[in-house]
Formats: sequence, C-alpha cells, structure tokens
Amino acid sequence: MNPQSYSSTEQMEANRFSGYRFYTETIEVATMSALAFFEAGQEQYEGKRMFWQNREKSFTMVGLGHAYVLTADDYKGRFGSIQKDWKALSAQLVNEETEVQPVLFGGFSFDPLNNQPSEWRNFPQAYFAVPTFQLIIKGEQAYVSIHLITKQPNSFMDFEALRKERDRLIHGAQVSEPKAYQKPQVSEKKELKKDEYMRSIEKVTDVIRAGEVDKVVIARALELGFQEALAPASALYQAANEQPESFLFGLEADGQFFFGATPERLVKVEQQKALSTCLAGSTPRGQLVEQDEALGQALLNDSKNRSEHQYVVQMIGDVFEEHCSDPRIPQNPKLMKIRDIQHLYTPVEGKLKNDSSLLDLVEALHPTPALGGEPRLQALSLIRSYEPLNRGYYAAPIGWVDAKGDGEFAVAIRSALLDGDKAYLFAGGGIVADSTPEAEYDETWVKFRPMLRVLGGSLHDES
Repeated sequence: MNPQSYSSTEQMEANRFSGYRFYTETIEVATMSALAFFEAGQEQYEGKRMFWQNREKSFTMVGLGHAYVLTADDYKGRFGSIQKDWKALSAQLVNEETEVQPVLFGGFSFDPLNNQPSEWRNFPQAYFAVPTFQLIIKGEQAYVSIHLITKQPNSFMDFEALRKERDRLIHGAQVSEPKAYQKPQVSEKKELKKDEYMRSIEKVTDVIRAGEVDKVVIARALELGFQEALAPASALYQAANEQPESFLFGLEADGQFFFGATPERLVKVEQQKALSTCLAGSTPRGQLVEQDEALGQALLNDSKNRSEHQYVVQMIGDVFEEHCSDPRIPQNPKLMKIRDIQHLYTPVEGKLKNDSSLLDLVEALHPTPALGGEPRLQALSLIRSYEPLNRGYYAAPIGWVDAKGDGEFAVAIRSALLDGDKAYLFAGGGIVADSTPEAEYDETWVKFRPMLRVLGGSLHDES
C-alpha cells in the first residue's frame, strides 16, 4: 500500500485517522507453538483472539487483544470501507518494520441482505482487528510484535506496559506445552429445518429447469450440544489434528468463536502476484486405494460436477482478466484429496494491476459459483428466498491483509460457530437441473464430516 497515492475520498478517510499514531515493535523469538501462544492469551484476551495457518504450513499468525477494530455494516460499501480505513490507519505507522508487517485479520458475512434470524449475534457484516500482540511464524523463524494505536501524545508508559505483557505471554507459551485436549463428547445433535431444506431443493430445481438460473447453492445446518462450553483452543487443536491439509482459522467475537479447516483459498496476493483456487465438484474418499482412485476418476468424468466446476473457473477467470495482467488458467481440473472428501481443483494466477488490491479481488470473487450460484445476483436472491438459514460467516471470506497490501483470504467452509455449550455446523451443495433432494442431502453429510470429526460427533447415525 502506498499512503501517498490517495484519491479525494481516501484523503477524507486518512484525515479521520490523522490524530492517531500507530506504534509497532517486533522481536524475533525462539519458535514456539502457535496454539500455546493462543492459549497464553486465554485469561486476559478471551473474546479478542484470532488464529490463521495456511495450507502449506509456511505461515502462521496468532493475534491476542485488539489494538484497533474495524467494522462495517453497509451492504454496498463494506469491502471498500474496510480497505480505505486500513489504508488510512496504515499511513499512521510511526516505525515500519521491514521483516514483519502489522496484520489486519477478520472476515465478512456471506450476505448482509439475508434478514433471517441468526445465531451470529456478535459478528457484524464485516469484522476485522489489528491484534495488540501478533505472533508470526514463517518457516523456522518466529516474531512477536506489539501494536499500539493511540491518540495519546505521550505513550511511553503504555508501551512499556505492553512490553512486559509481551514478555509474559512469550514466557507462558514457551515454558508450557500446549494441552493435549480430549475430543469433546456430543450430547445432542439436531438437524435444523431439515424438511424446509428438502423442500427448498425441489423449489430451486423447478426454477433452474424453467431456465431462470443455471445453478444455486443451498445449505443447511446442524446444531451440536455438549455438557459444557468448548474451549476455542480445544477446537483448533482437534481441527489441526483432523484436517492437516487445510487452512486453519479462528476468530473470536466476545463469547462466540468461528473456526474451520477449509481446503479452499479464495485469493492470495504476495508482491503483486495473485493466486486463486477454483474448487467445485466433490465426492467421498474410498476406503481402499482402488476405490479412492475409481471415485476420483468418476468425479473427473462426471458431467454435473464438471459443469459446476466450469462455472467457477469461468467466473474467477473473468475476475482475474479484469484485475490482473497475464492471467493463467489450466485447461483441465485436477483432484484435491483431503481426509474425508476429494474435489475438482483448478489454480488461477496472475500479476495484480497497480490500481487493484487484495480486497478488490475479495469483493469481486465473493461469492464464487461454488458457494452462491450462477448467475450470481439471481442465485443470491433465490438463496434468500428458499435457504432455511442465515449463513453468517459460513462460506464467506476470512483472512488477513498486512500494511503493504499482501495477504490471503480463504472461503470459510468446513467450519463451525461455537456458542457456549453449542456448536453450529454448515454444509451445502450446488443445485442444478438434475439435482434431487435425497442426493443433495447425502452430499451434505460428506461435507459435515470434517467438523463432526473435530467436534466428536458420530459419523454413523446420519439417517
């Protein structure tokens, strides 16, 4: 990000933050467990923690506390609002670190126009935070940063207090092993609005067959009950063990915790190189290698799944044509195999144009046809009309952007919302002309399985 190249609107945003100073200090530390650092903030920063680890395990971020929070509820302007505020706030950096940049972490809701009742009471339509304490692990190197964003002219004593707290957190994370959490025991499982979900498939299929849309993604929800509230650190621990091939994320909002292990990157930008993932079309894993290969080959040859996948490739390709130079898209998809499921997968990459940004790409890509449908606006309208839930942050963008504009967002699928002694899980599938309610219902169980494993739910009472 270049704070010198403001438009007039951005200059107004910059003026709003002109009274602030954004102080940072970063030290390199011995590599520690990211989860242990997350746990070290339990007492003082519960409700204000965040966690991210990429699929490659080459970048991990943990945030404790809120140095500053950015939110937005405007349907048309929430992406731009977060982007302008972050650019203006980053312009107030006093001492820019060269090795590690301050990170803004958070997410957006799937659809602000969905007015159904929601369990997501603590999550605004856009919710991002600059952590007070930021752990970054890159390969074998680990860094802990302090962020202080203040209007106070003399903040020396405040920063000294933060240094002492930083040292306490580092010590706590380094000397204590992360807990080996026992898998939770589910005491109750409810399929929320199953009958409404089944009817919605029929209604949407009728609309598709009438030629009004090509594809609509319809989701449903499960509610799990437990004897006691689940600790966010426990959920992350189980997710890391159960789904090591995925992006791992967690975001606290007061007493609620949204987390997941998603296989799907929405978009990554690093030094102007943009990378996205087309992920649509799925089938279960086989118990034996031969079964697994047969299922994968059948997926590659299945016209319904290939058609769904092509919608995503076309849409993401169009976005990259607009925002990137020299976009590159392979001709045919590959298979992405994770523990419970295999997907059709096509990577897309390009060089970001100078007048485009990571958050521009996030806005343009959300939702892809894999999570919304095609055409997008008509599909979203049908989802509002027929889908029997409010998705909240499920299937929406979640991730981070640093002060230079680099960052990465994933699509928040294979996810759950923890709320006290309950957890809400979400899964959906793409409805096309030849879809049937029974087949779509069965497919959602395949997609529920990763989070059911993580949260101790049974995989064998899915009737």
